[in-house]
Amino acid sequence: MSFDIHEYRLTALLMLVLKYEKTKDTDFRKEIVDFYLTQTSRINNWDLVDTSCHKILGHFAFHQNQENILYDLAKSEDLWEKRMAIVSTWYYIKNKALEIVPEIVVINLNHPHDLMHKANGWMLREMGKKDDEKLIHFLDEYTLQLPRTTLRYAVEKIDPALKEYYMKLK
Repeated sequence: MSFDIHEYRLTALLMLVLKYEKTKDTDFRKEIVDFYLTQTSRINNWDLVDTSCHKILGHFAFHQNQENILYDLAKSEDLWEKRMAIVSTWYYIKNKALEIVPEIVVINLNHPHDLMHKANGWMLREMGKKDDEKLIHFLDEYTLQLPRTTLRYAVEKIDPALKEYYMKLK
């Protein structure tokens, strides 16, 4: 059986997730988070890091009340860190703590990279699946400021009439 470097890296990241999930020691978890924040950018492969990002950073931020980690990453000028903030926020969405989503989206509203527009739209869409009123309230306030890509992803799963309404505003 032949492995390439990405398979080894994926295996290592998944092992890190397993260690994180099994330990109850908060200091050790913090050590894993610190390692994750400082070393994963060296992997230079978003797909690999995405696989484990929400399971470590999202879990830690949510359960240790450390949302500031996600906000700091989102505010960074580094696209890698912004990406980590968005993927980690997925854990929040899964746990129905939706208040962080609009704030993270607004922080990156005018980011020039299309990846951020897609990711912001994806987060809004997921938020809308959990609480469509929250999404509609956000769209009522920010539709005209949203990049078209973000809006397209955000309204993908809402009522067709509402979807058409918001898309016509752009």
